[in-house]
Amino acid sequence: MKARLLAAAALASLVAAVIVLPAAARSHQAAATTVKVLAGKPSEFKFALSTKTVHRGTVTFLVTNKGKITHNFKIAGKKTPNLAPGKSAKLVVKFAKAGKYAYLCAVPGHAAAGMKGVLVAK
Repeated sequence: MKARLLAAAALASLVAAVIVLPAAARSHQAAATTVKVLAGKPSEFKFALSTKTVHRGTVTFLVTNKGKITHNFKIAGKKTPNLAPGKSAKLVVKFAKAGKYAYLCAVPGHAAAGMKGVLVAK
């Protein structure tokens, strides 16, 4: 009887470990988020983001200028260099707190022309 209880306990531990490992892997993957950003799309003074909601933690923005003039991307105090048409850059930002984060093109006059928005970190 004691041997059966020990075997059942060992089996339960093994099953729990198998169940926990995939969840831990998903948690790690969720922490590393990538957002694709198209500058100058759908029109010259607009951004198209693959998502406007992310989880707190490290977010990588892959920014590509699809417009016909120079643009950049600024969020949470960090920004890409100015990107010529067709050029791309990567921007890594850590969102430690949940909240709303304004993003914009910091080229003079572009945000005023509509090249801005809000990203939500949960």
